[in-house]
Amino acid sequence: MATVEVTRDNFESVVIGGATVIVDFWAPWCGPCKSFGPIYEQVSEKFPDVVFAKVNTEQEQELAGQFEIRSIPTLMVFRENVMLFSEPGALSATNLEGLVAEVQALDMAEVHKELAQQQGGEQ
Repeated sequence: MATVEVTRDNFESVVIGGATVIVDFWAPWCGPCKSFGPIYEQVSEKFPDVVFAKVNTEQEQELAGQFEIRSIPTLMVFRENVMLFSEPGALSATNLEGLVAEVQALDMAEVHKELAQQQGGEQ
């Protein structure tokens, strides 16, 4: 699956749902982003059931600000509306594939249960 360009207007519709969504926050002038781009595209082809999204932080400054992006590239991984991973820096193809496999292997019922317990403890 090719990557999906994400904007403030379509972010929610891309991320919400049961799918695994990986979001790459990048900018055209960013050297590490340019190096990581082909790796991101290559790995996206291996996981057709995962949405690989890209946010151009130059064009989508409001969205980047909303997620407090301070360094690019930054990857975020969402599944069932839960942010499971957020980290700046480019990954190798092997590490990105490993991350996708790890996220897909998660028992989301258990994740939701833990989140509910954490939120219950905070109130």
